[in-house]
Amino acid sequence: MSFIDLPQMISAGGSVRLPGSKSISNRALLLAALADGVTEIRGLLVSDDTARMLDALRALGVESVESEEGRWLVTGCAGRFPVRRADLFLGNAGTAFRSLTAVLALAGGDYVLEGVPRMHERPVGDLVDALRQLGAEIDYLEREGYPPLRLKPAAIRPGGVVGVRGDVSSQFLTGLLMALPLTGVETRVVVTGELISRPYVDITLDLMARFGVRVARGEGPSFVVPAAARYVSPGVFAVEGDASSASYFLAAGAIGARRGRPLRVEGVGRRSLQGDVRFAEALAHMGAEIDMGDDWMEASRPPEGLRGIALDANHIPDAAMTLAVVALFARGETRLGNIASWRVKETDRLAAMARELGKLGARVEEGRDFLVIAPPDDGQPLRAADIGTYDDHRMAMCFSLAAFGTPLRVDDPGCTAKTFPDYFARFGRVATPAPVIAIDGPTASGKGTVSARVAQALGFHYLDSGALYRLTALAAREAGVAWTDEAGVAAVAARLDVRFGDGDVWLAGREVSADIRQESISGGASKVAALPRVREALLFRQRAFHRAPGLVGDGRDMASVVFPHAGLKIFLTASVGVRAERRYKQLIGKGVAVSMDDLLRDLRERDARDAARSVAPLRQQPDAVLLDTTKMDIEEAVAFVLGLARDRGVATG
Repeated sequence: MSFIDLPQMISAGGSVRLPGSKSISNRALLLAALADGVTEIRGLLVSDDTARMLDALRALGVESVESEEGRWLVTGCAGRFPVRRADLFLGNAGTAFRSLTAVLALAGGDYVLEGVPRMHERPVGDLVDALRQLGAEIDYLEREGYPPLRLKPAAIRPGGVVGVRGDVSSQFLTGLLMALPLTGVETRVVVTGELISRPYVDITLDLMARFGVRVARGEGPSFVVPAAARYVSPGVFAVEGDASSASYFLAAGAIGARRGRPLRVEGVGRRSLQGDVRFAEALAHMGAEIDMGDDWMEASRPPEGLRGIALDANHIPDAAMTLAVVALFARGETRLGNIASWRVKETDRLAAMARELGKLGARVEEGRDFLVIAPPDDGQPLRAADIGTYDDHRMAMCFSLAAFGTPLRVDDPGCTAKTFPDYFARFGRVATPAPVIAIDGPTASGKGTVSARVAQALGFHYLDSGALYRLTALAAREAGVAWTDEAGVAAVAARLDVRFGDGDVWLAGREVSADIRQESISGGASKVAALPRVREALLFRQRAFHRAPGLVGDGRDMASVVFPHAGLKIFLTASVGVRAERRYKQLIGKGVAVSMDDLLRDLRERDARDAARSVAPLRQQPDAVLLDTTKMDIEEAVAFVLGLARDRGVATG
């Protein structure tokens, strides 16, 4: 899908079993490949990033077999890859690219490492400089300091002291530490500058120890890889749930789960290796109610609501992105500092977060290494927006949380395949959308009147979808655009300045309720509604009405296209004679002279045109309830719909 539209969510609850940790999965795969023996890896994350690592290891001659779902058998090569010459494509997998760069630079082979264009914008120079201190021969194939790279056989000078910067990416240190046991001699690594994302280095050291190599910590910070170190398979290695992925669901609980009915994540808890479990502490500082066990965590919203905080987020750089969206639901400002590493991730996350938060109406200040976020002024609701994701999985996942405040469109939801391929399906199972009642039917069936009265009775929002098409027809005519000009009308629809309120309709600041009810405009609306590009341009505008506490949507494709998952669908109709009579009385009451024969002919022509159109033809959906109002008055029809809504739990009032 090129996008996914999310309605406003009104609550969260239930439980989620997390996928395996990306950071642990790729480290475990590489260490198992370097080890002596066969390793069974359980709970391995299945994603684009791990697929890139598996592809690379196979290309290097490492045997890996999926024995059954979630279990992989990796036959280690005892530190020497069978294939000595290979071209490896690593996509945008930073954990794979940086660690393989270090390992292969010391492996004595001839290798080319490349990735997607964004990977070629992510710096790797500090790691290359450290490896060159050991004698590694590495060429930049395009731009100095950046991938792609050529690694050549070289006379490695093992031992001594190696310096590496720690203030750009912890992955440089991780790659170096994982590679150094291949030299067989003691080596001391000295980190210059502040070591960012320290918890990820802790994961590396823990996993190296599980595979038989214990690295000593020194001052500075510094690390000593012992002589004669070699990796040995632990036999079985279990990957714990991904703590970064847990952040989205814990945040959903903190925003939308009621006290006593928390949202639980399973697969990670107080015993986790991952630093991102401390995200729960940050939520607690914001006032969220948090509980946890050895391998689970729960979150719910506090009665008094969340509050903004100031946080040095160096220890949870990935999960801190989630806090930036949680800040939209907190009182006051939230300041996230020490996050310069965001700029060298899958995208420049500092700039991207600031830009997309601003679309929602947030007040945002972007600094070199910090972000300040506050909700919209004066308690204004979040604005519906089309959120760009920049081919960055975390942008897509963290911004899904904004749906608790507004409907939104998330572009390229498939980018979550990098770490969490079925994220939106999982999110949909724990987040409850505002209810929607979709009422379809032919022209003059009374659906508009019934819909408006049902919405009023329930206290729901009301969407007159047909009015948007009439407004488009009116705006196109005023702009001199023919109703048959699909591209021109679609452009008009995309920039409509529309406002509904108190029964009135406003176009570009002008009240046009009477104008759009003219017969000529109604006919034009039917024509432009048959144009696919016009319908596409108006789709998100219609879905943006799907807000709390609920929506009644009236239109000829409400149930089929706009709200296909509506909790209640009604197909409201009447005989053509009764519809013509109702329209006749309506127009005569407004002083409009009209012929009954003309009305009958016009309705029949519209019915035929609407039923035959290629996009969203007018017909009753299989899961819609038929409501024939030929022998009903308005009050009876409204009562019928309200009764169904309450019986089905769509509405309680």
